[in-house]
Amino acid sequence: MFRAAFAKNSFSRFRQDEDGALIIFALILFFLMMTIGGVAVDFMRYEQRRTALQNTLDRGVLAAAALNQQLDAESVVRDYMVKAGLGTNIDEVRVDKSLNGRNVTAKGTIDTDPYFLHLVGINELDAKGASGAEQRTNNVEIALVLDVSGSMSGAKITALRAAASEFVQTVLANDTQHRTSISVVPYNAQVNLGAQLASQYALTNLNKVPGANCVELPPTVYSGPGISTNVAMPMAAFADVTSSTNQTTSFVSPTDNNYARMNASAPFCRKNNPENVVRLPGNDVDTLQKQIKALTAGGNTSITLGMKWGMTLLDPGSRSIFNTLIANGAMPANFAGRPYDYGDDGSMKVIVLMTDGEHVAHTRINDAFKTGSSPIWRSTGDGNYSIFHATSRPLAAGTKQYWVPHLCVSSDCKDGKNTAEAWRSSPWDSGSGATPQNWEDVWANERLSWVAWQLYARALGTNKDTRTLQYDAAITKLSSAYASATEMNTSLQSTCTQAKDRGVLVYGIAFEAPANGTTQIRKCALSDSYFFNASTTGGLDIQTAFRTIATNITQLRLTQ
Repeated sequence: MFRAAFAKNSFSRFRQDEDGALIIFALILFFLMMTIGGVAVDFMRYEQRRTALQNTLDRGVLAAAALNQQLDAESVVRDYMVKAGLGTNIDEVRVDKSLNGRNVTAKGTIDTDPYFLHLVGINELDAKGASGAEQRTNNVEIALVLDVSGSMSGAKITALRAAASEFVQTVLANDTQHRTSISVVPYNAQVNLGAQLASQYALTNLNKVPGANCVELPPTVYSGPGISTNVAMPMAAFADVTSSTNQTTSFVSPTDNNYARMNASAPFCRKNNPENVVRLPGNDVDTLQKQIKALTAGGNTSITLGMKWGMTLLDPGSRSIFNTLIANGAMPANFAGRPYDYGDDGSMKVIVLMTDGEHVAHTRINDAFKTGSSPIWRSTGDGNYSIFHATSRPLAAGTKQYWVPHLCVSSDCKDGKNTAEAWRSSPWDSGSGATPQNWEDVWANERLSWVAWQLYARALGTNKDTRTLQYDAAITKLSSAYASATEMNTSLQSTCTQAKDRGVLVYGIAFEAPANGTTQIRKCALSDSYFFNASTTGGLDIQTAFRTIATNITQLRLTQ
């Protein structure tokens, strides 16, 4: 009995001892499980906060580098962090700019403030993030569309030359891979294409004047962004349609420089003005600057023609023209494949449209009187003219239908008296023969107003009033307004819309332009941030405008 009782008591004590050991083991196990669970919670919090940091950095740098972002890049990134409640967690923002790129990088650190890791000796667990976005384009096509009308004379043209020349230098200085092309489109009331570019189009009414290669665009070309090589387009006559004449009853010699002779500087498309000819896409700084520095001012303003040709030089439909010009050595061989397709990820198209004026309706010679046979004859002896009129004045007897203006001097022809001697049955030949004149020959020598007065008004009018009527009728017959200012505004905005719809970056510079001109340029620009109102007398100057544009030729690309 004693032994049995002793054994029972011993077992009971042993069991009590073992129960205490199990409790300790259980407590240790529980502590370990809690620690592991806590560590897992800390790491989950770490990853959650790291992800929030990284996502905010990603969004911030992308926004800072976006093509349409006009705010300070660093401020944009920091603003994203503040609005996400992470304003104190940004370590660094770096912005690097180049010709055709902007790189924005940012780094941040956030303390996750661990709850359990300090139990295993880890008192800090910082989540770090880094992100970057780059705006860059490999291929850039730029068209500088520059106003060289008469109002640009003096200080304005000087300022434009300096600003555009610096623009070329800035844009091409960092173009080590020669992927940027710049074309220059000077314009006044016309755009002189140059012989090489003009030869690529289906031109009619050829004026046969070397160097004067201006085209009168038909309204149909404004239905699309480019100009087809298959569309028949009349050349502008090389003619003086602006100089006046002396509307007197007396004869004015066709050699009179003040009232008769064609003024060689009057045509908007001048034959001896190579500086104002379209410069085909190139990337040679010296060549481009040489032309820009030689730009001269003169003539009326047709912004729509400049914009249309600038857009045509960026339109993919001109690629076959470029290929031909490259084959002819007129463009660099490495520009093969340009103009690139709209929306091409590796390219960007830019137009810089500048004016100091507004649209002005201007006169053109009508197509029927630009080239080909005219009713006008010229003596090979004394150089005097005669003209055939199917219906002569009543005082001209019989079949005398050739009017000879120099035979009707002031004392003989006042108010229609004694004009019979000025009418003949054959052209005046001065005894040496007479040559029929083509219209292009007439315009190459005499101004429109002299022809209308001496060959039409004095021939068919019988007094002051009827001569004025005949003069007006002749002017209307021989010439007309190319387009009204309203029509030109409409066609300009049509081209601007087509450009912007196709991803072309349109920058506009109004250089001390009148209100309507400023409005047209502002509407044409991609947005107000792409529009610059420049002046020579204070505020934003034109050089700053060109500088700003040169630093904003970019395209967005995520790099990290």
